[in-house]
Amino acid sequence: MALLQSVLAARTEVVADEAELLPVPVEEIEAALPDVEPEPVVEPPHVAWGPWQADDLLPGYEAREMRLVGLRRHPEEVDPDLGDDTLTATLVKRNKRRHPRAVLSIHGWNDYFFHTHVADWWDALGYDFYALDLRRYGRSLRPGLMGGYIENLADYDLEIDAAVRFVAKHHGSVVMTAHSTGGLTASLWAHRHPGALDGLVLNSPWIELQGSALVRALVPPLIRSLATRAATWPLPMPDNGFYARTIDAAQDGEWTYDPELKRNPSQPVRSGWLTAVTAGHEQVSSGLDIDCPILMVTSARSDFRRKWSDDLGRADTVLDVPRLAAQAHRLGRHLTLVRIEGAIHDVSLSHLDARTTYHDELRRWENAYLR
Repeated sequence: MALLQSVLAARTEVVADEAELLPVPVEEIEAALPDVEPEPVVEPPHVAWGPWQADDLLPGYEAREMRLVGLRRHPEEVDPDLGDDTLTATLVKRNKRRHPRAVLSIHGWNDYFFHTHVADWWDALGYDFYALDLRRYGRSLRPGLMGGYIENLADYDLEIDAAVRFVAKHHGSVVMTAHSTGGLTASLWAHRHPGALDGLVLNSPWIELQGSALVRALVPPLIRSLATRAATWPLPMPDNGFYARTIDAAQDGEWTYDPELKRNPSQPVRSGWLTAVTAGHEQVSSGLDIDCPILMVTSARSDFRRKWSDDLGRADTVLDVPRLAAQAHRLGRHLTLVRIEGAIHDVSLSHLDARTTYHDELRRWENAYLR
């Protein structure tokens, strides 16, 4: 009996000790805490789609605004009437859906989509045609915004991702086509998004700087140094207007476009933007791994003379074509490179013979690799 009593007494002491360790009720803890305002919920950047409407620039086309929610304008873009959340992109389409496949077009610097004959080419190949006017360009350029400005080409992923998702939702196959700086942006995007595209068509993609090896080595660090101090400063980039002369129907070209959206001279080139471009060049130099077939089309030659000649209407007067060709193999393992005699920088806007060759090469490549 004495042993039983001692065991019971010990058990009672243990239970008492455990009771002291029981957690304090949550209600008591919350009552003891000071009142703290909850942190506001910040939405991650995303696209808010507007409705399809008749395009203001091209009869028979429709456009849909893509409001880029959660992105603030650059501090230099001062316009109190607009507020902060004013960045948009714009998706344009040729017609109602009628093909199982589709192509998405991305423009270059100081540009926007007006190339309706290219949309007709793709329609004849059996593709519904869409074009994307990126933020601060074309249909997406708003008052107070710095035309074309970006500080990282990967920032375009927001609108490109959304556009590709939309097109892929309605079509079983998506091809991307892009020109100049847009070609650099599209190449980097395709590298980061394996499996997203069935093909990539690059029209004079800006994948390398012009100039000698020494110039190409020195320029990027100089531009980066300047951008850290004054990213939005316009750089003194002379524009002789020769390229605009080769395409403008009012001069020596064949094409009519909105001069406010494709300016002559172009929008100011700013150091922050050029830093983003040269960073893209460095990525290409390191080697990309684009996993779909690539068609890259350029002019057969460049011409940078300072005095006007009709020969400038049959050459690339903007980029160094041999340097582009030398870098082409770094894009991916399945590349077709075509250099077209008589083509200008935007090969699709060349004289009839050169753009017909481009059309023929596009049709041949598409039939060989995308069917």
